[in-house]
Amino acid sequence: MPAPLGASLRRDFPFFQAHPSTAYLDTGATSQRPEAVISAESAFVQRDYAAVHRGSSMATGEATWAFETAREKVAAFVGAAEREIVWAQGATDAINMVALGMADASLGLGDERFALREGDEIVVTEAEHHANLIPWQRLASKTGAVLKWASVDERGLWTLDGLREQITPRTRLIAFSHVSNVTGQIAPVTDIVELARGVGALTVLDACQSVPHLPVDVAALGVDFAAFSAHKMLGPNGIGALFGRAELLDALPPARTGGSMIQVVSMREATFLSAPNRFEAGTQPVSQAVGFAAAIDYLERLGMDAVAAHEHEIGQALVEEVARIPGVRLVGPAPGSARGALVSVIVDGVHAHDVGQFLDDRNITVRTGHHCAQPLHRALGTPSSTRASAGVYSTPDDAAAFGAALADVREFFGADR
Repeated sequence: MPAPLGASLRRDFPFFQAHPSTAYLDTGATSQRPEAVISAESAFVQRDYAAVHRGSSMATGEATWAFETAREKVAAFVGAAEREIVWAQGATDAINMVALGMADASLGLGDERFALREGDEIVVTEAEHHANLIPWQRLASKTGAVLKWASVDERGLWTLDGLREQITPRTRLIAFSHVSNVTGQIAPVTDIVELARGVGALTVLDACQSVPHLPVDVAALGVDFAAFSAHKMLGPNGIGALFGRAELLDALPPARTGGSMIQVVSMREATFLSAPNRFEAGTQPVSQAVGFAAAIDYLERLGMDAVAAHEHEIGQALVEEVARIPGVRLVGPAPGSARGALVSVIVDGVHAHDVGQFLDDRNITVRTGHHCAQPLHRALGTPSSTRASAGVYSTPDDAAAFGAALADVREFFGADR
């Protein structure tokens, strides 16, 4: 039996009121927002907007309460303590906070546990989104550390054994995605954490494609840091969260400095507040935080177990549709294997952008390109792929429409001759 989500939820989303015939299969890039999220942010801006953590007025107090209540909700949603959640512009910004802080520590500006020296190692996978690769490239170039990675196979998959081979006593950091944004591969997080702890390395988890779709408990997973974005989980743009274990956040140098994050300032030096405030210099995304909290409320009403079950059903339906089409190569885990609720495909003889345009003409919204994962696509032997990704509002009919249209692509472009 289908999970009680999908079509029954579309009435909550203005996008589907405006586009009732669209199969929106691009949630992996950005999700649609329910009216509850849009209204919560709008109401705050209209009635309760004020500066937070500045001054003693009633307006400031009420805005600060809303801002910090949002942090509390986000923290509880991922199994973190409230002070372990730092607001960021998005997951990219959150990961950069860690990388830039480690770069400063390596210059002697912070706790030695974050400092890298020449010959130390940073380990990633070849499947990483650029946001979880380029910051570590830059950190390696600044410090003389060596960037290493677990390679992917012809399906775009890496293995725990392959990652283990890259880890040595010089490994100081392991950064990896919980769920790949291209292949849908689900990482064995607790196993990787165990490997990291065995050599005293830190772990950074890109949780952008997991927190919106699966029950995630960062404390149970044991990671040191994790990053995720509101706009991929029914919330606003311009805000994300960095989770960090409290004792690590209190020791990590802040990437940005300025007002609202300091204890004492003289003309020659400054000391910083404890986390999370030490990372939140300047004006904060207050209304976005309120919208983020409303998105959490919406997902919690649905129940993350129900969300995961529904999206598993849609994800498997997408895989089954792809598997029956000649000349279409499925990237990632084989049919029947565990994966996130997304599929990426390579259509023989047809560029991904042409595939995407053909699907768009059929009212099917997908993502085309390299999905900010050029090394992975290079390993696959293609510059780009076409990705369909599901959300809470996706339906079996969306999957069927995707499959029917995809089956017509090669004939339309004459690639089946």
